[in-house]
Amino acid sequence: MKMLAASAPVERIARPLFTALLLLLPGYATPVAAQDAPSDTSVSIALPTEPLLVQLDQVALERDGPKSAIVESTGDAATGSYRVLMGDKVVARGALQPLPAFSAWGDGKRYFRIDFSNLVQPGHYRVTVDVGGRHATSAPVEVRERALFSIIADSALAYFRSNRHTGEGDHRIRVFDSDRMVDVWGGWKDAGGDTGKYLSHLGYANHFNPQQTSMVAWVLAYGAQARGELYRRAGLYERIEQEAFWGADYLHRILDPEGYFYTTVFDRWGTEGAERMVVGYEGEDGVYTGSYRSAFRAGGGMAIAALSRAAMLARATGRHGEFVGDVYLDDAVRAYDHLKRFNLRYCADGKENIIDDYTALMAATELFHATGAVRYRDDARLRAASLMARQTAAGGFTSDGRARPFYHAVEAGFPVVGLVWYLDIETDADRQRRVRDAIALALRHQIEITWRVSNPYGYARQAFQLAQGGQAAGDVQEGFFIPHRNETGYWWQGESARLASLSAAMVLGGRRVSPPGKGGFGLSPERAAFAQEQIDWTLGRNPYGISMLYGFGARNPPTVAESAGDMVVGGISNGITGAVESDSGAGIAFAPGPDSAQWRWVEQWLPHTTWMLFAAMAMASD
Repeated sequence: MKMLAASAPVERIARPLFTALLLLLPGYATPVAAQDAPSDTSVSIALPTEPLLVQLDQVALERDGPKSAIVESTGDAATGSYRVLMGDKVVARGALQPLPAFSAWGDGKRYFRIDFSNLVQPGHYRVTVDVGGRHATSAPVEVRERALFSIIADSALAYFRSNRHTGEGDHRIRVFDSDRMVDVWGGWKDAGGDTGKYLSHLGYANHFNPQQTSMVAWVLAYGAQARGELYRRAGLYERIEQEAFWGADYLHRILDPEGYFYTTVFDRWGTEGAERMVVGYEGEDGVYTGSYRSAFRAGGGMAIAALSRAAMLARATGRHGEFVGDVYLDDAVRAYDHLKRFNLRYCADGKENIIDDYTALMAATELFHATGAVRYRDDARLRAASLMARQTAAGGFTSDGRARPFYHAVEAGFPVVGLVWYLDIETDADRQRRVRDAIALALRHQIEITWRVSNPYGYARQAFQLAQGGQAAGDVQEGFFIPHRNETGYWWQGESARLASLSAAMVLGGRRVSPPGKGGFGLSPERAAFAQEQIDWTLGRNPYGISMLYGFGARNPPTVAESAGDMVVGGISNGITGAVESDSGAGIAFAPGPDSAQWRWVEQWLPHTTWMLFAAMAMASD
């Protein structure tokens, strides 16, 4: 999100000295990808310049899953050795595996890979390496059963709790361009520097809508209702149930009597003198508009899915939030019927696209789960067919009728997740086969495009077009990061949520299309490695050696309150991007400054922790 002002969370751990200490660490200097950045920087995080580095997931690796480290070395040495330590005991040793030459993020480095997946003893591991007479050691990582979920779930729930919005003013605020007052109390503030509440934003750009508050509510309701035993074993069930009902209560309040959800509660990022209201907005300046009615793609579809799942939770437990389960279900049914009639009216361009397909598919599927009404399965079949019709022969997806490639900085894995969910309600064998084929093709395409170039970290790549005259046009390109010249006109940031969404899609989709594999998570080695590597990147196995999950790992992003607010344990920062000056998102950058722009990298945002928790639940198979 674009931030103009910062606000303090209810619970936080600030690190006022962190930035100063980080800049004193050896090897931190001017970023190679940000040398043209403005000079008025207070915080500037560069690629490390140490001659030898070992980058490793600093938080959690699954006992039976993939485990690897990446070695970066400068100099002429083309060979080296490694040792893996559990505590102080050497448990493996060998020669480094050299990787193909890679210069997309800077010249002069050699890359090596260390695979220690065969080590399954629970404990804390480190990797040490020797290359050309130099020695380096990685940060430690914990290996255990259901590792990611077991280690992060408690703090993820605490993060959501600390982000609750409880300002009394939201009990009575104005609807844009009217004198009507509504109660929109509750929900979660969107990001570290933003007390706004969003089902989605960027709707004016049509292809960039992320699922925000409604996705949080759905993941929590699904976790409590369908994965309750996982949370009970961890002693977290009561907390996730309470948070799920908190989300459902908010969705009830923002459902207008006419049947549409309010898309945003917004005050121009806390700008002095700006009225907080139910309103739409556009662009970097937050210009108010009347587009405050949520389309399926603007959070409406996932709000319906969340209310449906919350109704199922209430029915199963006999408990509820401020409102009862029958209210949640009535809301979901009424909102769905409304959007079936008026969705095109609420789409900024008057046309549905792939995001409408997968969010409406989730809505219909969850309503079928909650009601058993055949009409919802019929609708899900139509949406699944529409979604699959957008798939190319190679396996990727297009966004619309103009063959714009589907690329999304937040939820790139959602088309596959939607199809996986739909499979649970489909009874026709031929339809099931077509869906499984589409999922398998999508997963194969994602792995293929990721490894089409040298890629030492296994970072998920994507196809895209650059914006021309406000529309994506021209040649289809491929790259690591989202293009900066896109239809939003200004919005690009780190992609922690995108990576977790792709990891979840690979795990959930892979299990549905193939027999159980031996690579971890019930997957083939290739699919398991892809799923793990996307999580690894966010948790520290990246060129900066920074874990974006605050409070976990050896090194975290700095606090930059001016644009990103203070940091909350369990929150995940936006993450690494392409170089600032690159239209296509080529190169690499993390927090190059100035401080007023640091939200792109440092700010914590609801979708990141939401998708990470969802991926952790997917990986923690029973």
